[in-house]
Amino acid sequence: MPRTLDVRERDGEPFSDIVSALGDLGDDDTLVLVNSFEPEPLYAVLDRRGFDHETERVTDDEWRAEITRR
Repeated sequence: MPRTLDVRERDGEPFSDIVSALGDLGDDDTLVLVNSFEPEPLYAVLDRRGFDHETERVTDDEWRAEITRR
């Protein structure tokens, strides 16, 4: 079952929460990141840390990125 991290309602920058969730991700786990915009700045970070992602725009203000380890 994928773990979901919804950062749409958080105050401030969610980057540390995302990095923490990635650290807890097992080899066969998936993190679903829910955001109000496409998390393009995160993609380079994910690549450097050995993660793949698939991002989908669900509504005008909801994006979901499925993140897995390579």
